[in-house]
Amino acid sequence: MNERMPYYMAYPVPFSYDDERTERMDIEYLRSMYPDLPKRILPYVEEECDRMEYENSMVYDQYPDKLQLKLMCGRICDNVCRHERLDISASDRSSGRKSDMGADIEAQSIRDLVEVMLFQEIYRRRCDHRRRCRRLF
Repeated sequence: MNERMPYYMAYPVPFSYDDERTERMDIEYLRSMYPDLPKRILPYVEEECDRMEYENSMVYDQYPDKLQLKLMCGRICDNVCRHERLDISASDRSSGRKSDMGADIEAQSIRDLVEVMLFQEIYRRRCDHRRRCRRLF
């Protein structure tokens, strides 16, 4: 007669798993379209973020310390220079002072690229962390 509906069917909760999966697929797809240099730098950025991803890390502070972020960026740049062959005006070294200035500009632009990629990765991980913490309560 009066059939009762199970609780989980009476109050359907939208599953956030599909949203997370869609976001992850979007990020992976967009990362696959990165130019060559950012594709080569990305694993070093992720490695540094993995190293800093622990509970109560400064990465999850409300306002992360700018100095610590700069130090993270410096470590990433050091790892990239140590392991990758980046053509930073290698052919212009014999021409004198202008090549040093050009190399400095290129090194600074690579550092800026690493910094932007680091901030983007930290932002993504902070969002994931907030989402995980929200689910626990």
